[in-house]
Amino acid sequence: MILIALAGVGAGAINALVGSGTLITFPTLVALGYPPVTSTMSNAVGLVAGGVSGTWGYRRELRGQWNRLAWQIPASFVGAGVGAWLLLHLPERVFEQVVPVLLIAALILVVIGPRIQAWARRRAEEAGRSADHVSPRRMTALVAATFGIGAYGGYFTAAQGILLMGAMGALLPESVQRMNAAKNLLSLIVNIVAALAFTVVAFDRISWAAAGLIAAGSLLGGFLGAHYGRRLSPNVLRAVIVVVGLIGLYRLLAI
Repeated sequence: MILIALAGVGAGAINALVGSGTLITFPTLVALGYPPVTSTMSNAVGLVAGGVSGTWGYRRELRGQWNRLAWQIPASFVGAGVGAWLLLHLPERVFEQVVPVLLIAALILVVIGPRIQAWARRRAEEAGRSADHVSPRRMTALVAATFGIGAYGGYFTAAQGILLMGAMGALLPESVQRMNAAKNLLSLIVNIVAALAFTVVAFDRISWAAAGLIAAGSLLGGFLGAHYGRRLSPNVLRAVIVVVGLIGLYRLLAI
């Protein structure tokens, strides 16, 4: 119980800062013996609380973004529904075969995430984009990317924050902090949709004890991450994610 709650604190803080907090809680649950699908559903339910506190902590950075978010929010909502439907309807064996691949891809994204964001910022600067204008072509690409990432998030959730930051960084002339605020909100929407779908359709497959512990921990972690986490080294956080993720990957492959 202590390990799960502490994993929730870490996941909530990391999600508020860089995303990928699922790579803390999901491997922890798997390592403690929970089935992969149960771990994913319980994790999605529990991390909603951390998403709320993290989004609230970054609420000031959301100002001035609502015209664009009015398009991204529905894309995240629909995408999350598609991803949750896939998780609920595909055979559990498919998930158990696919999730190690997704976990490896997510860990790679955690490692190269800073380079993706740095490249995206340089591209925006070289293009001389105006902070007040997003072309219809870029908006269409952004909404499509948001939908795809939402579907991925509804199915597995891990590293959707890194994916969102990469997509927005490549297409928007926004600061990292403002994109992080939008990322927190969109990730929260995906988690809420997935959590509601799992609760309605697969109530008995969720470990409510684990979900409750993660919720309590992530609520505190999201608050700490939004208010104090900027003082910590992102490299230290990524190292923790990679180590725990590798442990979970080993546990998955050993099943």
